[in-house]
Formats: sequence, C-alpha cells, structure tokens
Amino acid sequence: MNPYVPILVLFALGAGFAVFSVAAGSVAGPKRYNRAKVDAYECGIEPSPHAAGGGRFPVKYYLTAMLFIIFDIESVFLFPFAVGFQRLGVFALVEMVLFILTVFIAYAYVWRRGGLEWD
Repeated sequence: MNPYVPILVLFALGAGFAVFSVAAGSVAGPKRYNRAKVDAYECGIEPSPHAAGGGRFPVKYYLTAMLFIIFDIESVFLFPFAVGFQRLGVFALVEMVLFILTVFIAYAYVWRRGGLEWD
C-alpha cells in the first residue's frame, strides 16, 4: 500500500467537509439582504457616521492586547517543560525557575505601572 494514501484520504475528507460546510451554509442560511450587506467590504451592520479622524481606539486597548499575547506566549513555554520534567534534570529546573521569575518581574512591572487597569 502506498504510504501517501492516508494523507490523500485525510485531504479529501477535509476538502469534502469544507465544500459541505459552504454548501450547507448557503442553503440553510438566512437570505435577508439590506443595503449594507450588498455593499462591498461590509459585515452586514448598517454603517454609522464616524468622526472626522475615522474614530480612534484608545492606546490602552492595544497595550492590553499586546500584554495578553506576550504573557500567553510565555506561558506556552511551560508545557514542554512540564511534559519532559522527569528527563530534563536539575539544570532545566533552575532554568525554568529563572524563566518564571523573569515573567513574574515583567508582570509586576506592568501591574505597578497601571498597564492592567482598564479605564
């Protein structure tokens, strides 16, 4: 048996599911059109007038998003350590303690500076 057959079967199954999902959505979905849905690049919500500058998001929004991404990515590094803890030894334990300490210092710094306050 060819070793690529399971990969091709999985690809065909995924493509079939994608085609089925699009077809089922177009058949079963609501068909209520309005001016906003027919316009290009609209999500279906009636457009509302914006401010002269186009409306600005507060900088705190972006800072909170970046902090979430940074701490989320740092927490992902804990999973391989937890999985291979028995084989890694004391050196990896010391390295992970230093890593967690660095993350905690960064978290405390952001907390003290008010980066976690949402106004």
